[in-house]
This record gives sequence, C-alpha cells and structure tokens, in this order.
Amino acid sequence: MTLMLLLGAGFGLGLALVAVWAAPPRPALGSQLARVTAPPQTADRVEDRRLLAPLVAVLRSAGLPTQAVKRDLTIVDRTIQDHLTEKAALAVAGLLIPTCAVTILGLLGIDVGVQVPAALAVGGAVAGFFVPDHWVRSKAVRRRADFRHALSAFLDLVVISLAGGAGVDSALTDAASAGHGWAFTHIQRALAAARLTRTTPWTALRQLGQDLSIPELAELAASVSLAGTEGAKVRHSLQAKASALRARQLAEAESRASADTERMSLPVMALCLGFLCFITYPAVNRVLISLS
Repeated sequence: MTLMLLLGAGFGLGLALVAVWAAPPRPALGSQLARVTAPPQTADRVEDRRLLAPLVAVLRSAGLPTQAVKRDLTIVDRTIQDHLTEKAALAVAGLLIPTCAVTILGLLGIDVGVQVPAALAVGGAVAGFFVPDHWVRSKAVRRRADFRHALSAFLDLVVISLAGGAGVDSALTDAASAGHGWAFTHIQRALAAARLTRTTPWTALRQLGQDLSIPELAELAASVSLAGTEGAKVRHSLQAKASALRARQLAEAESRASADTERMSLPVMALCLGFLCFITYPAVNRVLISLS
C-alpha cells in the first residue's frame, strides 16, 4: 500500500509539472521586466525554471531562503531564484529516484520491500533540499576569506593615498580603482552608488559589510567616518587594521595547514593498523583453532 501511495504521488507530481509546463501561469510585470533585463540564458535552464515554478513559489511563501543564506548568495553572486530552483530540483530528484528504482525492480520480479525505499526517498529528498545551502555556505566562506585578503591590500592603498595628501573620499576612490577582481568590483560599485545617491562613502561601505557579512568593512567604515566627520587622523589606525588582517589571515592559514597535516596522518594510521591485523591474524587463528 505504501509503495502504491508513493507511485501515485510521483505520478500526480509528474502530471502537475506537465500541466504547469503546458499552461504556465501569467507572470507578473516585475518578473517580466527582470527577465528582459537579465543576461541571456539557455533554453534548458528556462524550461527547468518553468517546470519547478510552483515548488519555488511554495518555498518563497515559506520564507526561504533565510537572511543568512541571502547574504551568502549575495557574496557568491547567485540569485535567489536559481538557488530555490536548485533546491526544488534536487529534492524532487532525491524523492523520485528511489521510487523509480523500486518500480523497475518490481517489474523485474525483485521484491525489496517498502520500508527501505521509503526511507531512502525521504532521506534523498531531505538531503537534496539542504545540499545547495551547504554548497553556498562553503563557497561563501572561501569568498569572504578572499575578500579579506583584498581588503588588506585596499587598506594599504588607502594609507598610501592618505600619506600622499589625498582626502578621505579621493583616497577611497583611488584605492578602489587601482585594484582588480570581484572584491574590488564590489567596493567600486558601493563607492559609485554613494556618489550617485549623494551619500557618504563610509555609509556605503558599512552597508556593503552588512550585505556580505564582513565585519571588517563595518570597522573600516567606522574609522573612515571619524576622518570624514570629525577630521581625525586615521592613517595609522587603518595601517594597524591592515596589519591585523594580515596577521589573522596568517594564523588561519597556519591552522588550516595543521589540520591538513593531522588529516594526512589518519591514512597512515589505518595502513599500520591493517598491517598489524594482517601479521597477527595467523597466530590468532591458530590459537583459536587449538582451543576449539
């Protein structure tokens, strides 16, 4: 009975997806404008989005993704629509693959029961649902580390510009324009948006730090705001922040190297344990035979 229910649910889900594909709902004006202004995509990707649109709508209504995941998506340059579509696709795949496998085995006359396939289907759906979050989180951790490397270089360039007699605004703009890469691109966009909206650059940097979950940017904005509003000399404090960032990055690199070294010792220990078992097995076997 459980197998029949799972097969019926999979068949009904397939019919629903086919119905949505054949007669898609009328999109909103905002989504249509976003689609027109977005970069071109392949036809397969558009079809996948259209088929999984009902599930993505359900996930959005449930409040997904969370604010932490949204910040991770921002730093990895991934849209919420793509992330939710991937979650829905992997969850459906994890649910249907065991069901299809059980169906094929049943047609071949092999009875594997119901409990194990049902558990595998539920586990596959849950794993497929949470795997994209793990991917985004791990990639965001690496990109934040890369951003901190770029930020230390950015601080050095700002200190050099301030030492040359430049103002705070010009020092930030010159330092941002001198660098390349995605981190400097984010800083350049934030400073350009501050110029266009007539806001202070430290406000834009503080907002960028909140969007990317990088507290070092908020600390930089706080230091620079003192120079912009109260005329404080911040060159030495920025130089100290750059040195502290590099020291922190060096400590993290050393800790990762130590962890990698410890992980490398595990295969050697397993090999030694297997070798000891291989040597002692004949003696232990002979003793057991003699006792029996």
